Amino acid sequence: MKNKLIIVLFLISIRTWGMEVLVEAENFHDKGGWVVDQQFMDQMGSPYLMAHGLGKPVADASTTVVFDEAGVYYVFVRTYNWTAPWYTGVGPGAFYLKVNGKKISGTLGDTGDAWQWQPAGKVKLKAGEVVLSLHDLSGFNGRCDAVYFTTDTTCLPPAGGEDLEKFRRNLLNPHGQINMAEGYDLVVAGGGIAGISAAISAARLGCKVALINDRPVLGGCNSSEIRVHLGGRIEIGKYPQLGNLIKEIGPEREGNAKPADYYEDAKKMEAVLSEENIDLYLNYRVIGVDMEGRRIGSLLAKHIETGQEVRFSGRCFADCTGDGTVGYLAGADYRMGRESRDEFGEVAAPEVPDSMTMGASVQWYSVETKQPVSFPEFSYGLDFNEMNCQFVTMGEWTWETGMDYDQITDSERIRDYGLMVVFSNWSFLKNGMKDKSYAKRRLEWVAYVAGKRESRRLMGDYILKQDDLCKNVFHEDASFTTTWTIDLHYPDSLNSVYFPSGEFISEARHIPIYPYAVPYRCLYSRNTDNLFMAGRNISVTHVALGTVRVMRTTGMMGEVVGMAASLCKKYDATPRQVYQSYLNELETLMKKGVGQADLPNNQRYNEGGTLSEPPIFEWTSY
Repeated sequence: MKNKLIIVLFLISIRTWGMEVLVEAENFHDKGGWVVDQQFMDQMGSPYLMAHGLGKPVADASTTVVFDEAGVYYVFVRTYNWTAPWYTGVGPGAFYLKVNGKKISGTLGDTGDAWQWQPAGKVKLKAGEVVLSLHDLSGFNGRCDAVYFTTDTTCLPPAGGEDLEKFRRNLLNPHGQINMAEGYDLVVAGGGIAGISAAISAARLGCKVALINDRPVLGGCNSSEIRVHLGGRIEIGKYPQLGNLIKEIGPEREGNAKPADYYEDAKKMEAVLSEENIDLYLNYRVIGVDMEGRRIGSLLAKHIETGQEVRFSGRCFADCTGDGTVGYLAGADYRMGRESRDEFGEVAAPEVPDSMTMGASVQWYSVETKQPVSFPEFSYGLDFNEMNCQFVTMGEWTWETGMDYDQITDSERIRDYGLMVVFSNWSFLKNGMKDKSYAKRRLEWVAYVAGKRESRRLMGDYILKQDDLCKNVFHEDASFTTTWTIDLHYPDSLNSVYFPSGEFISEARHIPIYPYAVPYRCLYSRNTDNLFMAGRNISVTHVALGTVRVMRTTGMMGEVVGMAASLCKKYDATPRQVYQSYLNELETLMKKGVGQADLPNNQRYNEGGTLSEPPIFEWTSY
């Protein structure tokens, strides 16, 4: 196996500058029990550390900083009382700061209603090495973005926004040091099933590929971090060889919210590292795009721990981020929310367009033990009782939040509400019920990376709609086959009665379809000439997204994108020109596939019932 994991060791996220020192928490050398959370760095400019201990304090995070000058330093910690949107009192995320092993602050992170620089006291320091530690007090998701030392109390960092980003950059990377990664035929942003498939497909067809992923593991929603099964069918439709690649990288067991080993992270990693033509960049998040007219010239990505920046240049780019991040930064046309019924003639669409999306899930599960297990009281603005409580031992896709919020700009609030309802519900089951049937159950796992279903959809030369699926409309550029029902999610009506301003349980409404081959034109941008997309951000309406968004299907999208990228290299063509001039050659590649055809197909999971002949317009639900 040829190891092509690229690791940049140049650390820039701690800087001493005269009499002020900024330490980014995600750069702590020893994270202890704290986790790096990068999901919201587009909004706040940086990842942060979070004490995700399920109600048990986590081990200290610590690092060593060299101070150039001795002095009396005033210390500020950027933190957030995360339950503030729902509760005005002291929150659960308390921690304190230690310097050289001594506590210098009161509790941090449990007051206020926004990200803020909270005073942590003052300390007299000698020049030289200083050890900083974050000491968690609750295990309930306290968070620390950065620690700032200054001898001048009038010189505080900006509260947030572009001013804070400029402050960080000027202090941490004043010379604008950026590494270059050049000469790629395809640069893939996003290491979920779609991105992995695009990278491997292109690499096996002779492309030099960079695969950029903003987490330390691959697989996206099918990783041990989020734990969603692979949905949809393969070995079906016009090109049954598409999907063989999924059998190489997908886990053998299925199910949502299962133990970590179900998702076989190592299998995905090995598959990518085994490909000679792929350079893998783990823990890098795309933060910028350099345009050359209508073409992307390069992507700028930042390491989520070190802050190191790398610029990636290439012939073509594939946005497999889910959120359409690359396309958005490139100025590609996109949509969010629901189209009106009249715009595309979709009977499943609302009469009036709106911003509603399907939500994000924070999954969880518990285990039965031999002895009673306690759980701390957790009550921060949500009143649970025996009428509205969920009497369950796990939560999977139905635990869904944020349908009426912006899945990009409000994403931290959406995830946090997911955590709120899990902990609040579990606390009532453990502490509020007369029935002690949950006494011996332990909360074993709660995701802190939210599983999104929908946000931006990048527009291509064709927008897939309901009539295509239900009337089986023929397109000459038919490619991967979608088999999942048109599966759209809505707030559960009973849960809405109990929690009218914050439902957290969803219901699914299904429209069965016949297996349908989706046009290739849905896989590239209509106004960014060298941009592909694969995953839930392809060119579809909100209604049509209901079928294509599951991961076996998105994996096949990635395969097709990789094939088309190889033709772009071969003919110095754009993705659109592949459709216009080289469609026959793309069809040949899709007939052959790039995966191992002799592997067993261990999963044929397709939710929503039996596939039906078109046309079908009736709603079914459960």
